[in-house]
Amino acid sequence: MRDLRKKILLESGKTVSRKARSRPDSLGASPIASPAASRGGSRVNSRYASEEEDLSDTDYEDSLTNSVANSDDGNEPIHVASWTERLADRMAELVDRKRSSAQGREKCLAAYTHIIRHHYADEQLQPQLHELIPAILKSVRGGSNTDETLSAVKALTMTILSTQDESYYDSIYPTLKGLCQDSDEASVKVEAIEALGIVTMCGGGSVVAAEELLDFLLEVVESDGHSIEAGDNGPTVSAALRAWGFVASNLDDLQDQGDQALEAFTEQLDSTDVDVQVAAGTNIALIFEAAREYEDETEEASNLQYDQHKLIQRMTALVRESSKAVSKKDRKRLHASFNSVLTSLEHGKGPGYSTARRMASNPHTGGSKTDFGEEYREYGYREKIRIHNISMTIDTWSLSARVEMLRSVLGAGLAIHYMENPLIKDILSAAQVEFVSAPGKGGGGGDEYVSPPKKSRGGKGSRGAGF
Repeated sequence: MRDLRKKILLESGKTVSRKARSRPDSLGASPIASPAASRGGSRVNSRYASEEEDLSDTDYEDSLTNSVANSDDGNEPIHVASWTERLADRMAELVDRKRSSAQGREKCLAAYTHIIRHHYADEQLQPQLHELIPAILKSVRGGSNTDETLSAVKALTMTILSTQDESYYDSIYPTLKGLCQDSDEASVKVEAIEALGIVTMCGGGSVVAAEELLDFLLEVVESDGHSIEAGDNGPTVSAALRAWGFVASNLDDLQDQGDQALEAFTEQLDSTDVDVQVAAGTNIALIFEAAREYEDETEEASNLQYDQHKLIQRMTALVRESSKAVSKKDRKRLHASFNSVLTSLEHGKGPGYSTARRMASNPHTGGSKTDFGEEYREYGYREKIRIHNISMTIDTWSLSARVEMLRSVLGAGLAIHYMENPLIKDILSAAQVEFVSAPGKGGGGGDEYVSPPKKSRGGKGSRGAGF
């Protein structure tokens, strides 16, 4: 009786928490009678975990499987499907579209994406790509509703990031670009813009293809979204700005794009959308950073014809402004972002560089309280990513642009992909990395320096020729 009750509870999902049942990949959590495949140590901690994306999938699977396998009944344990088995089921469903509904496809695509976001699945995906990509593209092109189309674009983006295949750019790019232009939904345009950046840089695009995408994205920004029928839509414009930064961060030379892009981005500093303002400011810093690196590497003057002093004055004024239409949280975020950009423009530093001026006594006057001088101190870079026991310092705007794109696509899956996915590690290879040891019983511990900082724009995320 006890075994029968346990089996019923497992099959009904009642032993699963409400939160676990709500996960997209719970479609395939039913028990099956096949041997379990163990996968230890696949989870790492990340500061990017959020309420929307939980890192506890593997913990849940392990604890449930162990609670059944370690029972004292003496009977054969009931197996809970592993992530690889659930992924195989989802891929089979995506390829076989017979008698499927729009709602069913949307749920299947969401479950598929959730699994490959939280597990590195290149080995599982490769044998099925020739069928999987066309099946997902069918939902991108002809989704019966917005949810199916959105889920299909996200699934496509995650598939490109999870595999090493570069042969699908030509078939994917036109579809995504057409979706940007033809869809009536702003949310679909945003996802398609993000996917365009990923497929160009990671799915086989060339340098020429990247430059053409930069032109397309710049047109979206210059027209305030009107060029793709999304006039004055903040999320669409900010997505174009972020994608521009991601693609540009992987190019060695921005000489041809610099002036026109700076003019467009400077105009967006006056936007009423905080996300647009922040993205525009970071792209401005990225362009000036690229100009400095060009001069350092070639010993030639950059052809950037923009008045940096005038730009600094304008951003300084924007930092001081306070609008009642902006929430206190957004105002604080905007000021912090613009201050970081200003520090970069004035001192040639990367994002999050901390400086401070304070009054100090003059040693030549005996430390008189009435005779003080100004002391300038630099505290260094404060922006870091912590993944398990690894700490990465974000010290360039190009690296920051890549991190922002990966955070958007991978969410809480960034940690596992950084540890196991060579493509993600390559995209972030320019980061200064330290191993952070946990404090021992004696109170020791600290940071162990393991690699020198890399100031070049290396670690290209692209997989196409010429990058």
